Amino acid sequence: MGNLVFAAKVAHVPTMYLSEQEGPFKGCRQSAVDGHRAMGKRMKDLGVDTVIVLDTHWLVNNAYHINGNAHFKGVFTSNEFPHLLADMPYEHEGNPEMSDLIAKIATEEKGVTVRSHHIASLELEYGTLIPMWLMGAKEYGFKVVSVACLCTVHDHMESAKVGEAIREAIRRMDGNFAIVASGSLSHAIHPNTTLKTMDHFFTISNEFYKQVDLRALDLWKEGRFKEFTDMLPLYAKTCHGEGLMHDTAMLLGALGWDKYDRGVEIVTPYFEAAGTGQVNAVFPVAA
Repeated sequence: MGNLVFAAKVAHVPTMYLSEQEGPFKGCRQSAVDGHRAMGKRMKDLGVDTVIVLDTHWLVNNAYHINGNAHFKGVFTSNEFPHLLADMPYEHEGNPEMSDLIAKIATEEKGVTVRSHHIASLELEYGTLIPMWLMGAKEYGFKVVSVACLCTVHDHMESAKVGEAIREAIRRMDGNFAIVASGSLSHAIHPNTTLKTMDHFFTISNEFYKQVDLRALDLWKEGRFKEFTDMLPLYAKTCHGEGLMHDTAMLLGALGWDKYDRGVEIVTPYFEAAGTGQVNAVFPVAA
């Protein structure tokens, strides 16, 4: 019988990668980088074997999909921001058995079609790569399972059921597991006409989005997830949540959806990035 021992919602902005490189951005995201490293150390101390990453940078237009490869190795350049994130080497072990079990439970028991893939050319997206790099997945020996969460034609309650399937798969397997929802809060990137200086990397595109984000975080810190799940569909749509926040829906599905009532721990305080709202937050997991 396995255990879910760690759960979090985290940022993956490219400036976190640049923050670790020599150049004008060096150190610009130190707080977020430190937050990832602290979470990686915490996972190591908790004996995590496998990290299930809910990746809002993996776009899917039909069903749900999991990268269930046994081994990942390559050099990544973002086709979205090749000027910010290029030639990033990576290597991680996967957990095909967990990937297959999640898909089986979701499809056969939850009624939501989920496909587990073992395709060598199916690469990881940077919503998985940046957190796993900074959290030390390779150094600590975490296996990685990546779940597509940029879901274009999906319902939040479907995604919650996928989260339930993830939690049930954890129960049926041996080991200690973590779930990391990788994506922003609001995600209205600055219009291209405003990109005149580097300032846009450190501001939000509209104060309205920031204020709604901060209210959502207040609900998280107070453990008021009945209110949050009620507001999630309109919040995700109105504030352009990354991947329509299907990563958050899966995470909460795994934790109990509107019955989850633990106060969330903010590891990296809310910050603005290229028009978006970001946070690193730990969702306490009941024993």
